[in-house]
Amino acid sequence: MNRTTILKSGWKFHLGDEEYAFYKGFDDSGWQSVTLPHDWSMEHPFDRRYSSGTGYVRGGVGWYRLRFILPEEIRGKTVLVTFGGVYKNARVWCNTNYLGMRPFGYATFTHDISAFVQPGDNVIAVRAEHTDLADSRWFTGSGIYRDVTLTVLDPVHFAQDGVFVYTTAANAEEAELLVEWRLSESADVTFELRGSSGQPVTGADSSGEAGTVSLRVSRPALWSPDSPALYSLICRASENGVVRDELTIPCGIRTFAFDADTGFTLNNVPTRLKGVCLHHDAGALGAAVPKAVWRRRLQKLKETGCNAIRAAHNPPDSHLLDLCDELGFLVMDEAFDEWEGFKNKWWQGHNVYPPKHFGYADAFPQWYERDLSGMVLRDRNHPSVILWSIGNEVDYPNDPYCHPLFESMTGNNDANKPAQERQYDPNKPNAERLAEIARWLAEIVKKHDVTRPVTAALAFPELSNLIGYAQALDIAGYNYKEHLYREDRAKYPGRVIYGSENGHGESEWLAVRDNADICGQFLWTGIDYLGEAHGWPVRLSPAGLLTTAGFEKPRFCHRRAMWTRELMCRLSARVQDDSPELFAWDFEPGQTVCVSVYANAERAELLLNGRSLGVQDTDGFAVSFDVPFEPGELKAVVSRGAESAEDILATPGGLAEIRLQIFDAGAADANDVTQVEVSLFDAEGRQITARDAELRFALAGSGELIGIDNGRPDDLTPYTSQTRGTYMGRAIAYVRPGDEGAELHVSARGGVKASICL
Repeated sequence: MNRTTILKSGWKFHLGDEEYAFYKGFDDSGWQSVTLPHDWSMEHPFDRRYSSGTGYVRGGVGWYRLRFILPEEIRGKTVLVTFGGVYKNARVWCNTNYLGMRPFGYATFTHDISAFVQPGDNVIAVRAEHTDLADSRWFTGSGIYRDVTLTVLDPVHFAQDGVFVYTTAANAEEAELLVEWRLSESADVTFELRGSSGQPVTGADSSGEAGTVSLRVSRPALWSPDSPALYSLICRASENGVVRDELTIPCGIRTFAFDADTGFTLNNVPTRLKGVCLHHDAGALGAAVPKAVWRRRLQKLKETGCNAIRAAHNPPDSHLLDLCDELGFLVMDEAFDEWEGFKNKWWQGHNVYPPKHFGYADAFPQWYERDLSGMVLRDRNHPSVILWSIGNEVDYPNDPYCHPLFESMTGNNDANKPAQERQYDPNKPNAERLAEIARWLAEIVKKHDVTRPVTAALAFPELSNLIGYAQALDIAGYNYKEHLYREDRAKYPGRVIYGSENGHGESEWLAVRDNADICGQFLWTGIDYLGEAHGWPVRLSPAGLLTTAGFEKPRFCHRRAMWTRELMCRLSARVQDDSPELFAWDFEPGQTVCVSVYANAERAELLLNGRSLGVQDTDGFAVSFDVPFEPGELKAVVSRGAESAEDILATPGGLAEIRLQIFDAGAADANDVTQVEVSLFDAEGRQITARDAELRFALAGSGELIGIDNGRPDDLTPYTSQTRGTYMGRAIAYVRPGDEGAELHVSARGGVKASICL
């Protein structure tokens, strides 16, 4: 059998507690059949009784059971079951034998079930407990929302996460890689490095139970966001000439450095981090996000010039890191949002007091070392990962830490915080504790990887710099503190600074672009995410460049103007400041409309029905015009030197056509999920983006319609519904393919319909 098998299908699920569901002989025939990944929170209606912070969705207790068959050959073998992520408090049994509990909902963890499995029939049972819904500041999901794998190994095998390959030196002519390896017992080992086409490049042999080998590569293909070249390291362990274990590790050859004066360099090339923060959900799919969905989202972000991802604020799905390796994104891999101190968890709307408190801090003292080590060991072979973050905003003022150096402290999200909550309170934890914990965590990281710096996202560097917390880090991330860059660079010589969390404004980017010593920025956020909602009926944060459905917003184009060089132009319009900005010219006659032209140009001219409305300097990124609406064609023409580009918005007629387009995720993800983008058009082929239609979806044939999303922040239609309106004229349907073909049918009132073969 295969060394590792993904256990996707055949699972049984029950929402609610069952006293004897751990028992191998338990009758689960009446339970729901599910395919992993699975998030039960998405299968129930939104309800304002649940927590606003986690998106108004339910939790509870859920049980999973899987019956699987093993062959006779497993006798004498090592058998492991690995869970990529279970939210949360995952208790696991194998054939009625209890294996243990893992509280952290983002941990990848493994149980050795060798002593409990047998040839023939076996059962794994999992109990997930997510009863405290206000346990996070954002949507978490519930259940086994990432892959589960079964690994069968010979007694002689590579230890789990026991091979680490990294670059020690590289240029255009030659590179050196080191491979650290560890086996279950002494054996002969060989390492063969292959290029992207599968051709052998170099190799090395050794023997023993652990060791290090060096690999030299002539004229290496260096990994970078512009050219994400990947190699494969084939690792074999042999005994008496017989191969006992073999695994393949994708890897990349690159060097990088963070410097206080010159910023970030990759392969000796100065490089700005043009990053975005990402949470782990995907709208209608919740936390159970197939790899193909991440591929579509990352490819869209790439269009803005984005070259970096911050995993906010927890270890990400390993599929996301695989795609960052493949597509070319630099990654800030983050472990925790809280340490010992419980943060405020909003459950009645953002900053609506009183908060609730309990979350990962409850488990941190007993589990932080295992959870942090697990993240580093799992992810350290990814060439995309350049930073290990040990925490996000654990120094948030008075939440709960404070210090007598500041009589009053206010954070970036404290608009409604009562005065007494901002004041120094000696009965609260002293912030000096943070420096001590940071040193512990940094030591854990360095134990497993000394090739990457340790960082954290600081919410209040004004204090963290004074108590030694910032000094416990290799480099310091500043959240929304661009105004401190110059001051702190002067105060703390040698301090490497970057924006670990930033707003979308132009000034935040110019603070990076115009200062070579500032390494880059990470926007909050790249994509809208469930939870952290400001109040019913809004159930998500609209902070992204993309909606939860993965469609571009106007700010996506603004960012593209800032981050890319190829000349571009895009129009958008809105009636008033608090109304949505749309890719539309479709308003009421006489309304004054604010028109934005996003362009990396020098000048922009706006024309309405052929009449020029004037020419303006763009100041590099954008310009706006106030225009009385009249139906017809709105056109922008921008220029930069001899180059020019244009964009057109036209007033559409009534709905006449629904267009369906399948996103091509590539053969690697073909059996993962099919994504069908839905758009509205009039009879003349003009896209309708300011008016929406209620659509009905139906799947004929094999497969499963697992989600429909439009990205609308206040749409409370249950995600299980087969009917959903568009938002800005668009929607997306997610279909899990079956063994045979299927056809998706989409219809609107008035008889407009469309279908597509999947």
